[in-house]
Amino acid sequence: MTRAAAFFDLDKTVIAKSSALAFTKQFQAGGLLSRTTLIRTAYSQFVYVMAGADHEQMQKMRQFMSLLVTGWDVETVRTIVADTLHHTVDPLVYAEALALIREHQEAGREVVIVSASGSEVVGPIGELLGVDHVIASRLEEKDGKYTGEIEFWAYGSTKADAMRELAASRGYDLGASYAYSDSGTDEPMLAAVGHPYAVNPDKDLRRIALERDWPTLVFTRPVRLRDHLPSNRALAGLAIGAGAATVALWWTGRRNRDRA
Repeated sequence: MTRAAAFFDLDKTVIAKSSALAFTKQFQAGGLLSRTTLIRTAYSQFVYVMAGADHEQMQKMRQFMSLLVTGWDVETVRTIVADTLHHTVDPLVYAEALALIREHQEAGREVVIVSASGSEVVGPIGELLGVDHVIASRLEEKDGKYTGEIEFWAYGSTKADAMRELAASRGYDLGASYAYSDSGTDEPMLAAVGHPYAVNPDKDLRRIALERDWPTLVFTRPVRLRDHLPSNRALAGLAIGAGAATVALWWTGRRNRDRA
């Protein structure tokens, strides 16, 4: 039997905003952000949602986030995310994405979230959704603090590379697999599978999808996740997520070993 997977971008594909910026109010309340910086991140969120995530915007986002987290205490970040996850993310999940995730799992396909946001955020969101694995960016840590360096940037062709590595490890047939994203910057991710889908596509991805005859989906209904999860699924998600959160670590470790 062919083993396949379904790969989902996170921001504006599964959830209706940037996961990297979704916790800014909570970080401000926890003493990590000043009011001025909070306003800047709110503006960045607005630009991201309204203008989309082209290459220039993503590079600016990377630089901004790198500067933002420098010196933050790692455990404080993880605690804030864990304590506020349901309140922050629960109302943002697209009902259409949730239904697709469940359909793929019921068909026997493993579901993987692939996001440029940091593993500290993406891992817990993966647990909340009950997916099987996550691939996420990895921030460098030293003495319990973030240095501001990014060890692994899950963006562009690097997303596709990580998908191929995971496919080789898990035995996926990428030709039989699915991928979903909203951004033209994720063209390598979509092109890596046999069944690519453009979701709420930005201008660049809309053009690519038309040129390559890729199906287009429109997600419009953010819902409260807790209202759409059976209690046993919610519990299962926490158990599955214990493995999910390690994939970003696995990928970073693999790259570090290759460079050694």
